Amino acid sequence: MGSTSNGIDDKVAEAVMAGRYMEMEHEGEEKTIKSKLSGLLWHGGSAYDAWFSCASNQVAQVLLTLPYSFSQLGMLSGILFQLFYGLMGSWTAYLISILYVEYRTRKGREKVDFRNHVIQWFEVLDGLLGKHWRNVGLAFNCTFLLFGSVIQLIACASNIYYINDKLDKRTWTYIFGACCATTVFIPSFHNYRIWSFLGLVMTTYTAWYLTAASLLHGQVEGVQHSGPTKLVLYFTGSTNILYTFGGHAVTVEIMHAMWKPQKFKAIYLLATLYVLTLTLPSAASVYWAFGDALLNHSNAFSLLPQTPFRDAAVVLMLIHQFITFGFACTPLYFVWEKLIGLHDCRSMCKRAAARLPVVIPIWFLAIIFPFFGPINSAVGSLLNAVERPPRFVGGWVGAYLLNMFVVGWVLVVGFGLGGWASMTNFVHQINTFGLFAKCYQCPPPPPGTLPIPNPSTPTPFPGGSAVHNSTNPAIVVSPSPAPS
Repeated sequence: MGSTSNGIDDKVAEAVMAGRYMEMEHEGEEKTIKSKLSGLLWHGGSAYDAWFSCASNQVAQVLLTLPYSFSQLGMLSGILFQLFYGLMGSWTAYLISILYVEYRTRKGREKVDFRNHVIQWFEVLDGLLGKHWRNVGLAFNCTFLLFGSVIQLIACASNIYYINDKLDKRTWTYIFGACCATTVFIPSFHNYRIWSFLGLVMTTYTAWYLTAASLLHGQVEGVQHSGPTKLVLYFTGSTNILYTFGGHAVTVEIMHAMWKPQKFKAIYLLATLYVLTLTLPSAASVYWAFGDALLNHSNAFSLLPQTPFRDAAVVLMLIHQFITFGFACTPLYFVWEKLIGLHDCRSMCKRAAARLPVVIPIWFLAIIFPFFGPINSAVGSLLNAVERPPRFVGGWVGAYLLNMFVVGWVLVVGFGLGGWASMTNFVHQINTFGLFAKCYQCPPPPPGTLPIPNPSTPTPFPGGSAVHNSTNPAIVVSPSPAPS
């Protein structure tokens, strides 16, 4: 009888929670054509909206780096790691959903009003586990989201360069940093309804373009598939896949945007299954066509010939990266607003102005470290926290063992071996290209030429003479005469 009563109470609390949330969304709203159109495009809170948000946010720029991971892992390991981490990520998202609903239900019984407040993961940890876990969760999530935003800016510059190379990648980073700063005007995840839908359409096109273009191109002459060859490359590739499916830094915010968050439990798994239909064929096809050449090309676009279809894919990914930047940065905006006491402010202009300081360090880091492939791996290995299982499954031996396995795997393989491999690769990139690299992994100039900033003032080249060529503003290197 007691258990039945508790179950009824929980359902009542969840219904009250959902009802209040819907009242919050539609309070004082007139049923005009404008409001209906706004609701259709702008105000999302259904299970479908959550599915689009999860799927769109999950695949993102990593779609272009997974072939690079396959060249490090080999075909079989690449496929198995995607399936394994996809299931592991879905299980973790399920646990998060249970904890969130428990926290929201408790606060609902306490008559806590969330009309102007977005619940975040560190607050769930604070309410259920205490301040220590809150601080740990806050540090992990903020760092994960910070570098997730950095990756999107770097990826924008990397992609646009394949359409327009008149500007170097660093300059493009300046431009797209300014463009992405406009996300400060998007209030919350409710307002990503149309963007999430379009984002998934864009990544779907890009994934199938990569698959079709690679198969039609065929294997390059002398293609080799030698991976895996080194442990450092193997674990770097595996942690990039962990980053794809193991990032849950925005899961709670997506749930909070739902009218009925208790429906989220299976949404992440369904989103992951769809994402796998995009990532597996595209990564396998590109690796099949180009093999070990991908080891020096972390962006799959760099190996495919320029066609209108590739240009369309690049443009669509640029738009999608803007959306993903907003996904990664919006929770950071919330944290910053809460810190300075403006989270409950109803003026969006004031909140937008207050959010701008969050964008500046992201912009700066994207310019310092212009290599998003190694950053993907580093973030995936070091910044994926595994959540504690909910209390009511503590006696369930299967769930306990499964959670212990997840914790052990991430600590040993992800954090330990993956962290060592990713940081080794990251340091190698810095040593090779330096900080503030102007054009990371850009094609070298033609043999015998060295591009210069000002064609009218050629710079001498050691061991040769500098000759200005009026038709090609570059330094033509002439060998010095041999001593007599």
